[in-house]
Formats: sequence, C-alpha cells, structure tokens
Amino acid sequence: MASSEIYAGVDIGGTKVAVALGTAEGRVLAAGAIEITTGREPANAWDGSPSSVLERSAQLIESLTTRCGAEPTAIGVGLPGLVDTSTGTAEFLPNLPGNWKGVQVAEILRNRTGKNVYVLNDARLATLGEYTFGAGRTTSDMLLITVGTGIGGGLILNGRLRLGLHGAAGEVGHQTILPDGIPCSCGSRGCLETLASGPALAAEGSALLRQDLAPRLRELAAGGPVTPKLMVVAAAKGDVMVAAAIDRAARYLGIGIANAITITAVELVVITGGMSALGDQAGAFGGIALAAQRGLATK
Repeated sequence: MASSEIYAGVDIGGTKVAVALGTAEGRVLAAGAIEITTGREPANAWDGSPSSVLERSAQLIESLTTRCGAEPTAIGVGLPGLVDTSTGTAEFLPNLPGNWKGVQVAEILRNRTGKNVYVLNDARLATLGEYTFGAGRTTSDMLLITVGTGIGGGLILNGRLRLGLHGAAGEVGHQTILPDGIPCSCGSRGCLETLASGPALAAEGSALLRQDLAPRLRELAAGGPVTPKLMVVAAAKGDVMVAAAIDRAARYLGIGIANAITITAVELVVITGGMSALGDQAGAFGGIALAAQRGLATK
C-alpha cells in the first residue's frame, strides 16, 4: 500500500492519548493508546506536561507505523479546547493537566516527525468523522455532543463543518444552564459542563456519600473514587438519591441539547463520549443516553 494513502490521527485527552493510522476512506490499519500520568506514579513514569505528551504521541505514531509497515503522509491532532487552526497552537485547554496555552502543537510534532500536522478541537474532529463515516452520512445538518471529562460539540450545517469565531462553533458544554450555578473552568457559571459531565456527576455522588445518602454506592466504591459507572450500578441496586442525581444530569443535558436544536434546527443529534454509554447499564432508567428526549419534553 502506498504511503500517500496513510494518515495518523491523534486524540489527546485528559487521561490518555489515542492514536490511529488509517486510510482516507476510514479504514483503520493500526491503533493504540497510552495513559497520561499525573505525577503520583513512580519517578521513571512520564508526566502529563505538553512536551512529554507530544513526545509520547510521536513515539506511538512510530510504533504503529512499524506495525502496519507504512508511514503516514500527514498527522491530524484533536485537542480538548480552543485552537488557533492557522498555526496549530493550543489556546485554551481547561481539561488537560499542565499549561498548554501557547503550545505550538503542530510545529513541535512537525519538527519531531517530519510530517505535516493539522490541529483542531477534538469534538469538531469527531463531528467531521461521524458526518463522513458514521450516522451523519444521511444528512447535511447535524450536531454531535461529546459527554465525558468535559462536554464538547461540533456542528455541520449545509454539509460543512462550521467553526465560527476562534473555532468555537458547537461548544454546547459552555452554554449557561443555571445563571447562578457553580463556577466553570471557562470563567462563567452554571455551564452545562458543570452539571452533566463525568466529573460533575461524580462530585454529586461524592457529596451523597458524605451525607450518608448512598449506601450501595459506598459499598461499591469501598473507599475508592466515585465514578459515574459506579453510580449507575448503585442506582440500579436501589440508591434512590444516586438515581435522582443521574436523572438530573440527564435532564440538564437534554435541556442543553434542546436549546442547541432550537438555535440550529439540525436534523440529527449524535451523543458520544464515555458518559453516553451509561444508559446501557442503567437498568430501570434510561440515564444519560435519553437526555435529548427528556430535554425536548420539557420545552
């Protein structure tokens, strides 16, 4: 297979870096991931600083290149925040450890790999991928919502990915849902991300533990961290307050999506990310996966 047909995709997240090599037609040839450490690991572990993350990303690209026997022509990088797309520079990445502001991601990886590098917000890239290869192939107007460590999104209108000012079009996670809500990393208050993201839901669960209102969750956590997945299991086992917290997060998410639909009039909404699968484990209640329907029902 000619090397010109191969491309590398790099997804840099809050806890891991995922890399895939594939063709322009969407066929994945090789893929892998590495965890981002936080300084609590042994001294010889790599840290989550931008230089370390980018170096390990380059190493993973090289490893996958060896595995599939073909070099990528270019590299695309997804970052969870605002990016200067003209220079490939990180501008505002609130959910990544370390100081990424002003980091010239494209230049660093280009010098390291010798390949052309293009950088865009990860949710916008996910939207483009879903539109090109996934559920969006049947429409020209769609909204994609990523629900995980943060809440992001991307917007396709009239068959084109829309970026807007500073590439922020589709940033549904930072719409205000509760004007007097808790502070958000973006500087505002009561953003959707503070109400329905993974960390937001886990914080609700931790608060219930402190108030002795979640006995099943306490058993499941066993002194460890509270996670949304554990909360879903605890709710299915009878923790009424935990179930209410999940339902509340789902309702907030649905309201946010309903607002976005009202503004954009898109035909299709795709919900993805780690939190989107919680409904499959929820048993008696639909969980986050039914958020859009619940939100629309309130309008």
